[in-house]
Formats: sequence, structure tokens, C-alpha cells
Amino acid sequence: MATDGVLARGTLGWTSGGNFTSLCPNGTKWVWDGLGECAQDGRDMASVYLGLLSIVCFMVSSLPQYWNSWKKGNMDSALSVWFLLLWLAGDSCNLLGSFLADQLPLQTYTAVYYVLADLLMLTMYTFYKLRNRRAAGESVSPDGTFCPQPEMSPSGFRSRSLLSTADAGAFTTKEIVGFSIGSLSSVLYLCSRLPQMYTNFRRKSTEGVSYFLFALVILGNATYGLSVLLKNPDQSQGERSYLVHHLPWLIGSLGTLSLDLIVSFRAAGGGGGSSF
Repeated sequence: MATDGVLARGTLGWTSGGNFTSLCPNGTKWVWDGLGECAQDGRDMASVYLGLLSIVCFMVSSLPQYWNSWKKGNMDSALSVWFLLLWLAGDSCNLLGSFLADQLPLQTYTAVYYVLADLLMLTMYTFYKLRNRRAAGESVSPDGTFCPQPEMSPSGFRSRSLLSTADAGAFTTKEIVGFSIGSLSSVLYLCSRLPQMYTNFRRKSTEGVSYFLFALVILGNATYGLSVLLKNPDQSQGERSYLVHHLPWLIGSLGTLSLDLIVSFRAAGGGGGSSF
């Protein structure tokens, strides 16, 4: 059943419970059909376009990482394993929270992609660690933390946050659980940066940094945050209530954006040159 012009999820998926004309009289049809949202003015459409752009940036930003890992074969020495594990934990909470909070289809599918991408990254990390350890005859350190190469620095990875909840009204018990998990996801995203920032600081080198990759990550977080802020609250919800309901996801996005900017400025001002 639809509430406040947003598709509600049933046992077999998202259903409108009514026609587009009556529920979203001034809306855009393709947004209603494809995303399950009622976009009725320029502000809503700007939110939709920025949200889609952020997803594209996050997805594309993963590809250079896979290429660099295959080309250089040094993922095990370039990453902190704690960064990857916290990252996976954050995305797992993202996926669970988006399901419990009745997220829209595109948002949930994107969360599934994030978890699969993390698992692939961990698989590659394990493969290169075992291969390089056999080749060099070295043992793994107890804490599993390694000095990173700058091309795999935290700004080289997409920052994600749980997308906004579909229902603008009061939270049900299930949605409160989803909201709480979304808050945990934001904390994990923020914490995942710290081990990698520390190892980058210890190494004091920025050789091989890809600023194009950094730009994608920062652009993705900025457009996501703007898409949430630009979205019109539903009629039953004021601006302040809307911001409170979305605060964990805004922190998860704009908070990691701030950390990525710090690392990027450090890379731009450091020695060793850059690569594109």
C-alpha cells in the first residue's frame, strides 16, 4: 500500500496500491516507475539526478582498484586488512538496514553490489597475500596491518552510506532497527578510514596517487549528500524532522567525504608525484 506518494514494499516486492495519476499527479512517470519515488518539481528531480550520479561514481571508482591490483600484484602490502574488514562490516549493515527500513529497489540492489564488491576485494587481498608470502618466504604480522601504497589509499575507495528511508512517517519497530543499523553503518564507514590514514601517515609518501580516482570518490559523496538535502520532505513531515530521520546517512556520506578530502589534500601537497 502506498503512503505519502512513495511505493510500499509487500511480500513480492514494491507495489503502488494505486495509480500514478492519483498518488503523484504532478510527478515524473519514469521516476515513479523506476525508483518508486514521487518527483513533482525541479528540486525533487535534482535530487534524483544527483543520487543516480553518486551511484555511478561509486561503482566506477571500484574498477581502477581491481585493475591496479591485477597489474601491480601488491594488494596485500597496499592495504590495511582492518580497513577492508570494517568496510565490509559497514556495507553489510548498509544492506541489512536498507531492507529493514523498507528502502527502494534501486537502493537495496546497490547495497547488494557493495557487499559483493567488498567480498571480491577481500578475495583478491587473500590471494595476493598468500602468493607473495610464498614467493618472499615472509610470515604475516600478527595484527595483519601493512604500510599502504598510495594508489590504494582510502581516498581511492568509494565511500558509501545507507540511502534515505522510503517512508516519511513515524518509524515502525522494524524501521527503528533499520535506522539503528544505519547509524552503526555510518560509524563503521568513518572508523574504516582511520587504520588506512594511520599507515599512510607512517609511510609519508604519495607516489602513484590517482587524483582522477579521488575525484570520483569525492564527487560521489558530494552528490549523494546534496541529493538527500535537496529532496522535498513529504507533506506530513517538516524540514527538521526530515533531517533528523536522515542524519545517520548524511553523517556516513559527508563525514567520510571530509576524511577523503583531508587525505587528498595531503596527497596533493606531498612528494612522490601522481599518476592518472
